[in-house]
Amino acid sequence: MLNQKHRYFIEFSFVGTNYHGWQIQKNAHSVQAELNAALSVIFQEEIATIGAGRTDTGVHAKQFFAHFDVKDGITTPDQQVFQLNCILPKDIAVRRMISVHEDAHARFDATSRTYEYVITQKKDPFMQDFACFLYGKLDIDKMNVAAKTLTNYTDFSAFSKSRTQVKNFDCDLHFAEWKRDADDHLVFTITANRFLRNMVRAIVGTLVDIGQGKQDMEDLHRIIEGKKRSAAGESMPACGLYLVDIKYPFL
Repeated sequence: MLNQKHRYFIEFSFVGTNYHGWQIQKNAHSVQAELNAALSVIFQEEIATIGAGRTDTGVHAKQFFAHFDVKDGITTPDQQVFQLNCILPKDIAVRRMISVHEDAHARFDATSRTYEYVITQKKDPFMQDFACFLYGKLDIDKMNVAAKTLTNYTDFSAFSKSRTQVKNFDCDLHFAEWKRDADDHLVFTITANRFLRNMVRAIVGTLVDIGQGKQDMEDLHRIIEGKKRSAAGESMPACGLYLVDIKYPFL
């Protein structure tokens, strides 16, 4: 068919510091706008990508996927990846382009997403855009008990922005855990089938409150079951949040 479109997934990463998130917005700098513009130059036609989800202003992605359609098939994907990386800003890097079936969808076909939140408890000028500096003692054992408790629930209304267009607040939470890495950063890893707007940063804020002794386990149950965002902890700064993994059944 002469007008047949070929669909591709594009895998890339970005530092979110200079962007108002992934999604195109009026009068705001976005990762999607940069990627659309670069792809349109490479393929000499207007390309509109659809991403795996949205990220808030300042949030980073070690792995992100989007899909797009192009008139002609891509015969030299490595060359196009090289060309894209020459055009794109230095804080966006394309890894690969993958041919997929015409109905494949970067957002709706994803089966799980994993985020990490990084906290440093020592002032480090090299981490100011890549971790949340939080001084003081934290009880990691209590924070991990609370994190594991989250997996017993499905309705995460208490950790979602109130003004959001979703049909429900249910998430299938697979994993949630705190660990210290080799650089002594405190890293929270959380995996679910989907996430609500601001959900991870609100969860981290609540778990930090527990680690600081401001809240306890009974408070956590009350917060979740009460379904009110105002009862949960403060949203942590975006600089410490990373989208690190997205799973698809066909990749």
